[in-house]
Amino acid sequence: MLHGKETHQFHTRLLRTSLALEESRAYWEHLRIDIPKEKLAVVAFEERWFGSKSMARVRSLLVEFGHRFAAYPLNLEILRHWRPSNPTTRQNICHWHLQLTDPMYRNFTGVFLEQRRQQPNPNIDRDIVARWVTQQLESEWSAATTLRMATGLIAASADAGLCSENSGKRQLKYPKITDEALAYWLYFLHHLSFAGTLINNPYFHSVGLNESFLEQRLRNLPGISFNRMGELYDVGWQYADLKTWAREFLGLKLESDHDG
Repeated sequence: MLHGKETHQFHTRLLRTSLALEESRAYWEHLRIDIPKEKLAVVAFEERWFGSKSMARVRSLLVEFGHRFAAYPLNLEILRHWRPSNPTTRQNICHWHLQLTDPMYRNFTGVFLEQRRQQPNPNIDRDIVARWVTQQLESEWSAATTLRMATGLIAASADAGLCSENSGKRQLKYPKITDEALAYWLYFLHHLSFAGTLINNPYFHSVGLNESFLEQRLRNLPGISFNRMGELYDVGWQYADLKTWAREFLGLKLESDHDG
């Protein structure tokens, strides 16, 4: 049974909401299933989920998180109960969920940045990224909008740990990946419709988990067994699916266990 699919429809929501690490954490921590959808923005604003942000900004965040998280109900249920305390785990998860739901960010981080890394001094700046953005567009944008998108892509990538946080030339780097974030995403991909394979995809490429590096992690990852002979590989799943992993490995009690 599949639990959704990655987004392929082009959009520009990154112009309004970046990786939003702290806001995502607040969303997971405060969201309750008893809040009617039509009252969600009012409750979030009155309870100051996102601090002193305006009602307009609260609405914008909730719309975006609806795409990134609520569109995948099982994931959202797990994140609400898990509330990972490790900031690196949260960084990994937010990066992958943004990739999942934004094809431009997925292509930028999983393909273009990997191409840039092949250069002797791998870096990016706003002009380099703006040229790449222009090449991705089916219609012509104004220079100002193109630069805004370039800035947005760089900012989100920096927050995800993919490049340095200084202004100007950004040196490319890779973030740390925690075992729990990696296992979460592997169990999710196992029942997701997406382009690529379990060990060859933009999600893992973007964070430096290519071929031998990923294999090394998989051989030592709790909840997974991994063997490879030539081009053939075999993944053994200790848990039946993401929900079972969350319940048994993380020790979560989920509402959906009691449905029906």
